[in-house]
Amino acid sequence: MAERLPASGTPRDELIATMRELAGDDADWRSGRTWSLVYYANDDVTGLLKDAYTSFFSENGLSPMAFPSLRRFEAEVVSITAGLLGGDERTAGSMTSGGSESILMAVKTARDRARALRPEIERPEMIVPITVHPAFEKAAHYFGLTPVHVPVRDDLRADVDAARAAVTANTVLIVGSAPNYPYGTIDPIAELAAIAAERDLSCHVDACLGGFLLPFLRKLGHDLPPFDFSVPGVTSMSADVHKYGFAAKGASTVLYRDREVRKHQFFVYPDWPGGLYGSPTMTGTRPGGAIAAAWAVLHHLGEEGYLAIARDIMEITGRLIDGINAIPDLTVRGEPDMSVFAFGSDTVDCYAVADGLEARGWHVDRLQRPPNLHLMVTPTHRPIVDAFLADAASAAGEAAEGPAGSGTAAMYGALGTMPDRGKVGGSILNFMDGLDRLEER
Repeated sequence: MAERLPASGTPRDELIATMRELAGDDADWRSGRTWSLVYYANDDVTGLLKDAYTSFFSENGLSPMAFPSLRRFEAEVVSITAGLLGGDERTAGSMTSGGSESILMAVKTARDRARALRPEIERPEMIVPITVHPAFEKAAHYFGLTPVHVPVRDDLRADVDAARAAVTANTVLIVGSAPNYPYGTIDPIAELAAIAAERDLSCHVDACLGGFLLPFLRKLGHDLPPFDFSVPGVTSMSADVHKYGFAAKGASTVLYRDREVRKHQFFVYPDWPGGLYGSPTMTGTRPGGAIAAAWAVLHHLGEEGYLAIARDIMEITGRLIDGINAIPDLTVRGEPDMSVFAFGSDTVDCYAVADGLEARGWHVDRLQRPPNLHLMVTPTHRPIVDAFLADAASAAGEAAEGPAGSGTAAMYGALGTMPDRGKVGGSILNFMDGLDRLEER
């Protein structure tokens, strides 16, 4: 049934009550029972974000001349992020609406830089590990690049030898993750960047997930491989403020080693009758609230606050990893560098384990090729570690005793092993196509 604009307005209180009722079926992230999508620090930070966001709710970052406050907020967010990630006075960047837009901008910039340096390239290629975020596939689709996939090694990090062998005369970009989302492992950035530097190729480090946690883990003494602008050959990075920076959603950054590289990101059109037009990123209108809230949370928490949160997160992560590895039939994959990781089983159907966890009120992500489950840890998970581990043990026990192939276990098991990936893509398209079909209320 199609929804139509009401003939008359609805009172505010009635609308809010309806919205809250509809939210009753949403994932329960406030109690720590959701392991993805929401990055929550504490109520104090959330209150600050709401105040900062709504204070600049109507402002538009499209015009830095009309709103110089937003210009300053963005410049300071970019500068702070660059400082955390090994940048210097040459480093330049922009804020975007999220990690996907940051990645799109980095790929577009690498393509256009290659056009300027090597105009003979007609079919540009980029080398990406199979664990890289799908936003790179989206960028390749949008901007006419060919993604060349390389495997990961046994340690779940990009295979450097395979990357080196994949370089051709058409290569314009090499990508690594810090860390990759599925396994939480940092790719060999120094080695990948060296391959790029030898050939004057662009090298992007996707730190959307780790950009606001890894620098503080390093300060806390964690042994991390090099991953940022301190590595020669890295030309660009992406880092989401709305992930472990705990900003309001709609806040990411894309950074470049120097301003000359960033110029390839911009779009300008000087001949429009409406005036001179220039746009730094994909979007035209840019919500001022997201920019302001990102600036506010960085200044509110400061280094001391982020270090305390990082320490807390990794203590929780350690308890979870140790607890999962102690459960018969379950094991954590690889050696994660931070607070996202995969776990699975070599003896039971891990999708059946996921079904068992969801029956107990937990929302966990499912990975594929190979099958695994995924956790993303924030401070909100501290009170529920023991409860989750107990339920994971029970779900694994049930999976070991009962027949597999029911619930989402059947769907994921079938789609994950189907050799015709085009049919799998078709299934996803049909699912997305049906999301706007309204049900009777």
